[in-house]
Amino acid sequence: MFKKDSFAGTILVILLISLVCSIIVAGSAVSLKPAQEKQKLLDKQKNILSVAGLLKPGININEVYAKNIEPRLVDLNSGEYAPEQAGFDAAAAVKNPQTSIALPAEDDLAKIRRRANLAEVYLVKNDQGHVDKIVLPIYGSGLWSVMYGFVAVQPDGNTIDGITYYQHGETPGLGGEIENPSWQAQFPGKKIYDAQGQETLFVAKGGSANKEHGIDALSGATLTANGVDASFKFWFGKNGFGPFLEKLRTGVLNNG
Repeated sequence: MFKKDSFAGTILVILLISLVCSIIVAGSAVSLKPAQEKQKLLDKQKNILSVAGLLKPGININEVYAKNIEPRLVDLNSGEYAPEQAGFDAAAAVKNPQTSIALPAEDDLAKIRRRANLAEVYLVKNDQGHVDKIVLPIYGSGLWSVMYGFVAVQPDGNTIDGITYYQHGETPGLGGEIENPSWQAQFPGKKIYDAQGQETLFVAKGGSANKEHGIDALSGATLTANGVDASFKFWFGKNGFGPFLEKLRTGVLNNG
C-alpha cells in the first residue's frame, strides 16, 4: 500500500487522473463525431452552392442542395462517368494504392503526389432539370498549405462560371486573398482552353491583359499565385479533368 504523501503515491494519482481524463476525452470525441460529420457535410454543400450561385440568405442548404445538385463520379483516366459508389470518400481513395496513382514529378504540377482514379463532380440543375453548370473540386500546394477549392464550369466544358477556395493556410492579407471575392471575380467568363483544345488559362502578374485566358496574380503573394496557376494547369490537364471536359466540349458526354 502506498503512503498518501509518498512519491509512488503521487505518481499513482497522476496516472489515475490521466487515465480518467483520457477516457473522458475519447468519449467526447466519439459522441461528437456524428455532429462534426454533419457540420462538415453542411459546409461542403454550402461551398458548392456558393460557387454554383445558389447560396442566398435564409435558404435551407440541405433542401436547395438536394433539389439542384446531382453528384456524379468521374473516371479521371477515361473522362467518363463511373458507376456510383455509396459513401465514396475522395480523401480515403487517394491514400489507397488500389484506387489512386502516384504522380511522377514531371506530371505533379499541383504537388499533390497522388491522384485518386475517381473524382466526384456536381451537376447544377435548373428548375427544368437541365444542367446549367458543373462544379469540379480542385486542390494543390500553395506557399504554406494545400489549397482546396471548387470551380464551376459551364456545360460547354470550357467557360469558367465561378471559383471558391474554402480551406487553406496561406498568409492572411497576402496569399489568403485567394478567398477575396474581388480577386475571384476575375474568373467568370474566362476560357480554359484555346481553339485547339490546349489548356491556356493562367494566373500571372498582369495576366488580366489577356481578356480571354488571363488572371492577375495576387499582389505580394507570388508563390501562392503560382500554386493556384499550377493547380489549374494540373486539374484541367490530361491527369485531371482534361479528358472529362474534352468530352463535354465535343458533345460525347451526356449530362442528362
